[in-house]
Amino acid sequence: MSNQLTIKQMKTSFFLLLFAFASLGIQARETVTAKTFKSVVDLPATPVKSQDRTGTCWSFATTSFIESEILRMNGPELNLSEMYFVRYTYPEKARQYIMRHGMTNFGEGGQAHDVMNVVKKYGIVPESAFPGRRDVSKPHNHSELVAVQKAALEKLINAKNASPSEKWNEIIESVLNIYMGDLPSKVDFDDKSFTPMEFRDEMGINADNYVELTSYTHHPWYSHFNLEIPDNWAFGLYYNLPIDELMEVMNNALKNGHTVCWDGDVSGKNFSHRQGLATVPEAGSDKEQQITQTMRQEAFLSWQATDDHLMHITGMAKDKDGTIFYKTKNSWGDKGNPYGGYLYMSESYVRLNTVAIMIHKDAIPKQIAEKIFE
Repeated sequence: MSNQLTIKQMKTSFFLLLFAFASLGIQARETVTAKTFKSVVDLPATPVKSQDRTGTCWSFATTSFIESEILRMNGPELNLSEMYFVRYTYPEKARQYIMRHGMTNFGEGGQAHDVMNVVKKYGIVPESAFPGRRDVSKPHNHSELVAVQKAALEKLINAKNASPSEKWNEIIESVLNIYMGDLPSKVDFDDKSFTPMEFRDEMGINADNYVELTSYTHHPWYSHFNLEIPDNWAFGLYYNLPIDELMEVMNNALKNGHTVCWDGDVSGKNFSHRQGLATVPEAGSDKEQQITQTMRQEAFLSWQATDDHLMHITGMAKDKDGTIFYKTKNSWGDKGNPYGGYLYMSESYVRLNTVAIMIHKDAIPKQIAEKIFE
């Protein structure tokens, strides 16, 4: 596990640096020629945002997903606060870290269910109600925020004759308030006042309607299991489908108006934010590889396909050869690639590198839903 976390941290540092350059608009000297796509499905989504100098892609992707869900249900276009979910998640991470004597993951990463856990318990708020930083003229940067929390937790755990009192959580809360600001108790919207939970209900979001799916052979098909990835610190449960059925779920969702929150690996050499493309070409060819369940499993167990990044799939398209691509909203800002912050992942790339997805339960085809919800 220690080696896995080291690799994970190295990858995370690389991607933080990558999107930091993209956010600043630093372009490669050569001109990027945008690949042409014909839209098959293009679902409503809110504008691209940047997670800046934070490892909170999980919140940005899932928040964007929720915003599209509100649009799907004929609600208003909202700019929800990603940092509201992050703010409530840090203390729970800290609690897990203390309770498990430091033998769990404490950092910036997370999963889609971390957002839904906050939605269920604390509701949602607009960005204007909680920007999540004291100085809104500056970008998000959690490097010091995380370091201060981690140092305090380590001091408690590693002290001689360690026996943390019930006061430790007040330290974490104080640190979060200092860096992120005070949490709101009310939301003003459309000339009305709501609590965050009332606002959630007004927007029609029910966290219990959303499920996470994965596809790995080391657990039985259609079982509900704790996916063994470092950022699943909350021990969330995922339904396990064969990859063909997982792809069927995604395609059915998109074709029926549901977007998809995607978790997967973006570390391969054929993932390019600058080009806005993610592909798995055959050696010496532009033709896409045919991805099998065995290839997926090998990539996962060898740590070649890890939960590096979460993004929001909002559509499907085809290139000139008829190859299917998934239109994907990233959280690295709207600069630095030809598609305004979006990218296109090929079907083969998605088949190989998808770690998990979150969708509305209604988006699952009936014959598959019967297998996992029986």
